[in-house]
Amino acid sequence: MENEKGIYIFCAIQTNEEHDFGTIDFEGETREVFTIHYNDAAMVAAEMPMKIYHPSKENLMMHQNVISDIMQKMDTVVPISFGNVFHSKEDVVALTKSLYPQLETLFPKIKGKIELGLKVVGKKDWLEKEIAKDSKVAKQKETVQSKSESAGYFDRIQLGEMATKFFQSLQKEAEAEIHEKLTPLTVASEVNEPIGEKMLLNGAYLVEKDMEEKFDKKVNELHEKWKDKVDFKYTGPWPAYNFINIKLKVEEPS
Repeated sequence: MENEKGIYIFCAIQTNEEHDFGTIDFEGETREVFTIHYNDAAMVAAEMPMKIYHPSKENLMMHQNVISDIMQKMDTVVPISFGNVFHSKEDVVALTKSLYPQLETLFPKIKGKIELGLKVVGKKDWLEKEIAKDSKVAKQKETVQSKSESAGYFDRIQLGEMATKFFQSLQKEAEAEIHEKLTPLTVASEVNEPIGEKMLLNGAYLVEKDMEEKFDKKVNELHEKWKDKVDFKYTGPWPAYNFINIKLKVEEPS
């Protein structure tokens, strides 16, 4: 039922105290953001209609903004995936109780820590110059260009494979020269799958809050060294998305 009230949850925090996190505006209404408790774990929640929430840009921003706001005020925040709404506060308490063994392990691991992200994308001109330097690729390119389209089909496949291998070698270089230089300043780090054909590195870094300035400085140093070849997209601070694997199934409204 569209009009039935539900409890939407944003994240879990470690606290024994009740917190009032003010209000948010969502779908034309002002809603209170409050906590629901089990032991020293609490879910940050708001009362919203019991329905399926679609991940539109506006909805995702609302979810992320609440979590970002909580991060300013609390030092142990476990993000919950978008779109989870439950029938009652009692259901949320039951959920927290079932998640508690995981939360108990996670809380000390992420207390006082933030996630920072770094995507490194090769500049088109630089990538083209680099691949042109590779004599095998250049020779293969000549072979393909000298043949008719049908005759050059397998040559083109081979050229594609060569270009892929060459690009993978650039990714390894970025990992060694950028990612590996950042990891000593982190508690944990991960290299995620690159997005798009020009991305050389998609890194996630779990950093102590008081190390953020040092980490920023190192990113700036590395950018200075690489800026003619690549673009840096440096993001955060975020909650520890890449270092937490709590995923909840959305309840079907009934």
